[in-house]
Amino acid sequence: MTETATETWSVAGRTFTSRLIVGTGKYADYAQNAAAAEAAGAEMVTVAMRRVNLSDPTQPMLVDFVKPDQYTYLPNTAGCFTGEDAVRTLRLAREAGDWNLVKLEVLSDPNLLYPDMEETLRSLKLLVADGFDVMVYCTDDPVYCRKLEDAGAAAIMPLAAPIGSGLGLLNPVNIKLIVDQTKVPVVVDAGLGTASDATLAMELGCDAVLMNTAIAGAKDPIRMARAMKHAVLAGRDSYLAGRMPKRVYGDPSSPTTGLI
Repeated sequence: MTETATETWSVAGRTFTSRLIVGTGKYADYAQNAAAAEAAGAEMVTVAMRRVNLSDPTQPMLVDFVKPDQYTYLPNTAGCFTGEDAVRTLRLAREAGDWNLVKLEVLSDPNLLYPDMEETLRSLKLLVADGFDVMVYCTDDPVYCRKLEDAGAAAIMPLAAPIGSGLGLLNPVNIKLIVDQTKVPVVVDAGLGTASDATLAMELGCDAVLMNTAIAGAKDPIRMARAMKHAVLAGRDSYLAGRMPKRVYGDPSSPTTGLI
């Protein structure tokens, strides 16, 4: 029997045990953020370079609470709406913290917060050419996901639903198609709302899930972080176990021979 706790997954040559990635936004303060990351058992945290204080010592700084020597920082381009902005932001991040593993996020409509896939693909190619290892936030379009992988993405990160919506996994069929065709890690990113959503994503065969609002926006973020940790473990175990086949008709649970 394989124990989930001993399993690992890798992205761009970096290996992790935890399959739950958490964000660093929307929490009451950095102390709560750090407590949630610990409760989640996370090893990687996303950092919105435009929204998190990493350099002003006169204000609370993320690095004093969520310490870079304890977590892998994944700088992201949240708030970028053009490829140029995204590339510039990640180049600055590499200069500031020597971060090479990054998350690319190029948004379109500010209300929908859906990724602009044309701009995303264009900026991915620029970043790959510049030596970055790029995990890419994208739509759940299997065709575009294949284009991203072919262009050198280190991981494919399809949304479950719009960012911050908490609607859960709206299109499990497409997510499964993406998992089946993709050779790099698939990480469901955005839109999850509760533990059962995380479990479903893992049962589809995703390598990990990333969430921020689902934890930070809960009434008790620390308890929710702990719930998400167990949900991801359960979903991964369920996927590895291999579910029973679905049937249209009933099938007796007990033997039909040797009846009294």
